[in-house]
Amino acid sequence: MLTPRQIDQIVLAALDEDAPFGDLTSEVFVPSTSVATADLVAREPGVYSGGEVFARAMTALDGTVTVTAQVAEGARFDAGEVLASVDGPARSVLRGERVALNLVQRMCGIATLTARYVAAVEGTRARVVDTRKTTPGLRALERHAVRCGGGHNHRYSLSDAVMAKDNHLALVGDITAAIRRARAQLPHTTHIEVEVDRLEQIEPVLAGGVGTIMLDNFSLDDLRRGVDLVAGRALVEASGGVTLETIGDIARTGVDVISVGALTHGVPALDLGLDVRS
Repeated sequence: MLTPRQIDQIVLAALDEDAPFGDLTSEVFVPSTSVATADLVAREPGVYSGGEVFARAMTALDGTVTVTAQVAEGARFDAGEVLASVDGPARSVLRGERVALNLVQRMCGIATLTARYVAAVEGTRARVVDTRKTTPGLRALERHAVRCGGGHNHRYSLSDAVMAKDNHLALVGDITAAIRRARAQLPHTTHIEVEVDRLEQIEPVLAGGVGTIMLDNFSLDDLRRGVDLVAGRALVEASGGVTLETIGDIARTGVDVISVGALTHGVPALDLGLDVRS
């Protein structure tokens, strides 16, 4: 869940970055008594995410600014639709405009793309999840946006679960023994996931005792073989090079989870604008 504290940390830092000593343009062009009403308008269709973030960016520096939401988180919208309205002192509205737009545009872009991936696996049991390939400092917002698009979150950070990948395994000898040593040091509540890149690694990993096994960059045939070999003894995650064109076929191999780094890295911002009513 996205918390007010997380929103404040991100929004206040962004506002300070954007106007560390005030908004010089508005202060010399816009009378201090001017009042503005503006609409957050979609220039293209999408899925909404970031309403609270947008509102906080507009109101953080001036509590007299009001924001009225017109659509709910996770709702689909069309081009030309008004997503939120803002009222308040014109200087304050203009000062918050760019930060509010930057954040909500990115979040809507992520939610919209995630919804496309989720639609592509409809009818299968596969869960679409994000990865740690997030923008530094914006992980909480980007993870929230994934959920708005119908996706799910992987571990939030390195502190949340054990996930042994190829570089970890390169530093140990016996995979089974290494997993058992790890289990002996961990609380029983800690989830263990191990990545493999060859079918022959599956049995040694399962013998160590894991909750999830990740099949990394497997072909479709090998994914099907991997699912059969695991045979329900652990969750099966597919990862590596997943695209909108390939995710449907991957899901139909029977995997439980598909992790997609593209949900949060390299996503174009959705085109939204803040239009001041004349």
